[in-house]
Amino acid sequence: MQKGDKKIIRGWVFYDWANSVYNLVISSAIFPIFYDNITTQHFLDQNGYETLPDGVAVTVEFFGYHLSSSVLISWVLSASFLVVSILSPMLSGVADFSGNKKRFMQFFCYLGALSCISLYWFDPAHLELGMLSIFLASIGFWNSLVFYNAYLPEIAEPKDHDKISARGFSMGYFGSMILLVICLSIIMFIGKEYTPVCFILVGLWWIGFSQITYRVIPNNVYKRKVESGVVWKGFRELRKVFKEFMQIKQLKRYLYAFFFFNTGVQTVMLMAVIFAKKEISWSEGGGDVGLIIAILLIQILGAVGAFIMSRLSGIIGNINTLIISVCIWIVVCAAAFVVTTPFQFYFLAASVGLVMGGVQSMARSTYSKFLPETQDHASYFSFYDVTEKIGIVVGTFSFGFLEANMGSIRYSIISIAVFFVIGLILLFLVPKRMPERAQIITE
Repeated sequence: MQKGDKKIIRGWVFYDWANSVYNLVISSAIFPIFYDNITTQHFLDQNGYETLPDGVAVTVEFFGYHLSSSVLISWVLSASFLVVSILSPMLSGVADFSGNKKRFMQFFCYLGALSCISLYWFDPAHLELGMLSIFLASIGFWNSLVFYNAYLPEIAEPKDHDKISARGFSMGYFGSMILLVICLSIIMFIGKEYTPVCFILVGLWWIGFSQITYRVIPNNVYKRKVESGVVWKGFRELRKVFKEFMQIKQLKRYLYAFFFFNTGVQTVMLMAVIFAKKEISWSEGGGDVGLIIAILLIQILGAVGAFIMSRLSGIIGNINTLIISVCIWIVVCAAAFVVTTPFQFYFLAASVGLVMGGVQSMARSTYSKFLPETQDHASYFSFYDVTEKIGIVVGTFSFGFLEANMGSIRYSIISIAVFFVIGLILLFLVPKRMPERAQIITE
């Protein structure tokens, strides 16, 4: 495959457009609000309350256990990321050896999209089934990204990775904003009871637009032949890549830093709306609609932030750009601990938006630039993905653990700030010089 082919790059970028609706509508905006409202109403009905009494926390029953609704969803997400962190390296080795990245990507795309559609039937009286849909949707989304990200070093030269990665994230933000506006219109003008229709739209959007990507990206870039014993040979391929990986100082040090600062970023993205629903008084701030508008603001500024960070990296370098982003994130966490009003939350959302898209885009392209010349891109990106997912397991579990034991979700913000601080320290230890592919620094 010829690197730099504009048609293939456009097709690759469109998968960000297709899948980002899950990240916004299911992970960040519509579903968390829907989940909080429907579990709260179910709790009120069960206990004969008209409104939630002061000092009473909403709990749900899950396999006979009673726990906070926000703790439950944070732990279910943690479990899904743990599964992804186990599956990613196993399947990536097989995908590299057999040349089947595209097929694996399609499988997890369809698993995630169909799981989103199944949320239409979410019922708090049968919470175990609803949580299974969330669990599988998360696995589908994140595992498909392993194989998607692995195409980046195959379709473009390193000098173009920042720009193309930023373009993908920006396309994702704009695409998901369109669907969010459609969903918001359904909720505002047709009725809140039609919110589950949004989950069907997410699945259809994801499947539909991903076909643009699948039509142009090749399945077997290096023309590898499928042989018998592909699973065992896939494990051997992964072992070989791991030995190579351990010799590359930039990759190792970068992934240590990435583990911590990305844990903070992803935990904020997953738990921000749950936090806002519990801790911000929305009675004079537009209610649920006002909260969704705040998320929309994050998306708009996220697209802008991705391009700003891409341009900034060309001036001061990727690592320095990431250091600035993480410093802003630490300030955001400190502010989140004390915000109480919708206006304060809007200001916080604007700040998050500017650094959220940029840090994600820059994290992906920086890792891609550090890779050696190789044909095993899925295996290399599986290490990136496992680092990310284990971080999210730690982040979401810590978030739920602190709330469960401290009695307030605000104390969970402390754990996020700690992750950012450690990530910042480790970023200073990453060599800032971007190596040529043939001049990888080793230990």
